[in-house]
Amino acid sequence: MPVLPHTQRTVPRIVVIGAGIVGCAVADELTARGCTDVAVVDQGDLYTTGGSTSHAPGLVFQTNGAKAMTDFARYTAQKYLGLRVDGRPCYSPVGGLELAATPERLDELHRRCGWARSWGLRAAVVGPRDCAESHPLVEADRVLGGLLTPDDGLADALGAARAQAEAAVMRGARFLPRHEVTGIETRGDGAPSGRRVSAVLTDQGRLPADAVVLCAGMWGPRVAAMAGEVLPLTPLAHQFGWTGPTAALAANGRGDAAPHPILRYQERDLYYRERGDRVGVGYYGHRPMPVAPDAIGTPATTPDLPMPSMQPFTPEDFAPAWKDTLGLLPALGDTGIEEGFNGLFSFTPDTMPLIGEFARTAGLWSAEAVWITHSAGVARAVAELIADGASTFDLHACDINRFQRHHLAPSYIRERGCQNFVEVYDALHPQQPMERPRPLRVAPFHGREQELGAFFLEANGWERPYYYEDNTALEGAEDAPRPGPWAARYWSPAIAAEARATRERVALYDMSSLMRLEVSGPGAADYLDRVTTCRAHRDPGAVSYCLMLDERGRLLGDITVARIEEDLFQLGVNSRLDLARLARNAPSGVAVRDLTSETACIGVWGPRARDLVQPLADHDLSNDGLRYFHCARMHVGEVPVTAMRVSYVGELGWELYTTPDLGLRLWDTLWEAGRGHGLAAAGRGAFDALRLEKGYRAFGADMTDEHDPYEAGVGFALRLKTKDDFVGRAAVERLDPDAPARRLTCLNTGAPENTVMGSEPVHPPGAPTASGYVTSAAYGYTLGHGIAYAWLPAELAEPGTRLEIDYFGRRIPAEAAAEPLFDPGMERVRA
Repeated sequence: MPVLPHTQRTVPRIVVIGAGIVGCAVADELTARGCTDVAVVDQGDLYTTGGSTSHAPGLVFQTNGAKAMTDFARYTAQKYLGLRVDGRPCYSPVGGLELAATPERLDELHRRCGWARSWGLRAAVVGPRDCAESHPLVEADRVLGGLLTPDDGLADALGAARAQAEAAVMRGARFLPRHEVTGIETRGDGAPSGRRVSAVLTDQGRLPADAVVLCAGMWGPRVAAMAGEVLPLTPLAHQFGWTGPTAALAANGRGDAAPHPILRYQERDLYYRERGDRVGVGYYGHRPMPVAPDAIGTPATTPDLPMPSMQPFTPEDFAPAWKDTLGLLPALGDTGIEEGFNGLFSFTPDTMPLIGEFARTAGLWSAEAVWITHSAGVARAVAELIADGASTFDLHACDINRFQRHHLAPSYIRERGCQNFVEVYDALHPQQPMERPRPLRVAPFHGREQELGAFFLEANGWERPYYYEDNTALEGAEDAPRPGPWAARYWSPAIAAEARATRERVALYDMSSLMRLEVSGPGAADYLDRVTTCRAHRDPGAVSYCLMLDERGRLLGDITVARIEEDLFQLGVNSRLDLARLARNAPSGVAVRDLTSETACIGVWGPRARDLVQPLADHDLSNDGLRYFHCARMHVGEVPVTAMRVSYVGELGWELYTTPDLGLRLWDTLWEAGRGHGLAAAGRGAFDALRLEKGYRAFGADMTDEHDPYEAGVGFALRLKTKDDFVGRAAVERLDPDAPARRLTCLNTGAPENTVMGSEPVHPPGAPTASGYVTSAAYGYTLGHGIAYAWLPAELAEPGTRLEIDYFGRRIPAEAAAEPLFDPGMERVRA
């Protein structure tokens, strides 16, 4: 969707706040796209502004479990490799070497190597001798191995900032140092087409603006508040020190030479870089040291500090770091830390950057919580959004509007930022739940779930049962196929029993965390018809599975749209991004609001679901009375519900919605009546296994805005022959539905110990280079084999194609399969 009025999109007036490396990169990327009326303001000097760029060590390790972060880093490394300032390169590809001294960390390095190869980076796990040969400080008998990434390296942050700024100035940008921002001027009342930025106010005057980009780093929350917005970012101090000269690096000389790979010793929260014959040591193992953004001074107000982002060094916090350093790198025993500081860096509640346009303030953009590693990539993404209306990067996990309201509480932002600092180098399991602050959001029948021994994982603040310990006594648990050690970290045999109960009898699922929106008003149907692929002009009671696309025909989400009344719709969506998008573009007279907290939901699914619910209901639940993908208002016992006949597990049943005050009564009514039907409570472990058996996609995991509907396997939801124009239609009409270059492909992974977790590289047999990567995986208890979905070139997606998945350094055989694997004729959901 357009991000600026069409008349302004050629040469909008843009003010970038912050002249650190991110602000300079944004100016460069904007002006390269024809946005030449750009002013970059900073309270400090150019280019040592006093922020994190001025002291950052410049390490660029590109590998990350999130593909988007790796994509940002790869673009940054490639761009800076081509930049020079005063004849010096701005990036030195010396390589990266991550060291393991324990078997557990070596396993983690194999997992990280898989990430790197999945996302297209060169990487290899090497032995102790190779580690020692790669770096003169490393001794083979101190390590078990290492991850070698030859394209990682060191960025000259100040040099790269200057080079990009000078390129932007050549195209017309202005840089205004010593301009302290005092306010952001807006006009309008905050309605969907209302509040918009109009100017940036500084102590040197007013700067008119059609768009304002926040690149203020640790000062970002303070600046965002000037526009009435919350920027969920916590500055935390991170220790860094320089040693004196060491004989082990004497061959480097006394200059800035750094000829060897940058090192990470993540078991002890340490990293190392060279500067001639000295070593820089960075440490994350100390206590969290948060600093309130409002307490951070400016260059003018902190004359006692080298710069505001450099806090005084605390040697007592660093003592364990030096002890561990000498244990790993004994050659440094002839030197010590001669100078150090506690440098401020930005952390967010979920570790991801803050990118995009604020939903409530049009024209206000964020490029915040960005480290040097990802700076140019994030800058390009923001520039693409402003200049082109869409980015070539997948941004859904980085979007500034992704947060729930509780995520924006100051205490939450601070606590999660501190915990993410503690865990920055930890080997985190993909299902590992956060421990605090919990619980925040619970279903009204949460107590009943606890009584059944529910093990809860957290999602968007919701406590969601993953399995119920009581179900280990059910049929199917005793001989449940057990996955391998990593996949079994949060596994229980109860998951197998719950999947079996759903397929053979009936089960209750807590679906209260499913985000629901209400869209209402006289123009609601016309609006939804335009912004989704559903046919909204159907009779009340109709439910549609549909897509939201951008103008390029790329996926923005898959949702359900239920027409409850003529002018009232209930939507099942993926996240607050859908709320922000729909609310921002809603025409006058159409209201969009979050309904989630006003409702509770229980999924009742299984072949005996009708036997359970029909005697309790005052509505005909036969196929004649309530067809598949239809809904109706009714009572279940004394509880008024909206029943939607949809199923994400591939079985007969309904989502039953009621108000929270009656949610417990609904659970108890169903539970009591279910005794004679073999009813079980079931959690997300079974849910995910069953949905993969059925081939149902999860937006954000299996498909994102990188993908189009045909390659993602959801082209059936376009309805090109039965409805008129919608956003993205022209783009998808140009696609060949039968010939996508890549496909989301179902794989059979065989034995339970071969069950993978996601993000692993997929290879043709024996091939050294990955051709794709896994998105979601689980063991299919109904089918008796593991299932994975993966993005692959079309020629490797044909059923029967033999493949291999690289999993912790071993090759797992897999085979492409026709989908859906379970109930391809849809007999069970339509029973």
